[in-house]
Amino acid sequence: MSENEIPADRQLDMESLKALAHPLRVQILDTLSTYGQFTASGLAERLGESSGATSYHLRQLEKHGFVREVEGRGTGRERWWERMPGAINLNASELGDTPANRAVTKTVLRQWERNRSGLLNDFQERGYDVLPKEWLGVSEISTINLRVTVEQLGEIAKHWEAFMEKHLNPYRGQDAPGARPVQIHFNAFPVIDGESTPKSPEKEA
Repeated sequence: MSENEIPADRQLDMESLKALAHPLRVQILDTLSTYGQFTASGLAERLGESSGATSYHLRQLEKHGFVREVEGRGTGRERWWERMPGAINLNASELGDTPANRAVTKTVLRQWERNRSGLLNDFQERGYDVLPKEWLGVSEISTINLRVTVEQLGEIAKHWEAFMEKHLNPYRGQDAPGARPVQIHFNAFPVIDGESTPKSPEKEA
């Protein structure tokens, strides 16, 4: 793979999903994704865990291809870790509809969302106090409420994927001077307790 080539997305299967289905493992993976390389002791300090716990879960994540040791950095006692490059996709509909599979999927999705919400809340609470005005000026938090059909929601998702491919993927793997970690969220889902618009009765010929 060339230096500028974008790694292929990883589609999670049930085996790898089960390996990830631990809150601390999701936290470790998210921390490496957001902030970059860490040692087990550095992760322990950031996450409020013991270094023994982070070391164990790093080894499990490495076993299943989620993280890797940073070559040429660290010592035998102080290993540095990074997330494997490439996006991670979870398509619950392709994993088999069983109670066990649903439970594992919910565990991972719930922890991912908890981590994302934590970063967003931190930005909302402290951003205006600690960030330069230029970063605040280009930040965006928005919500759009729509009533759409299944087909229309599918079209919206396709347009978002095309936008990511064209406008976001070129920035993957870059770390220009002055860059800092940034998260971009896109959530598109049906509101669970919302009601469907009744279909119009067919007109008689």
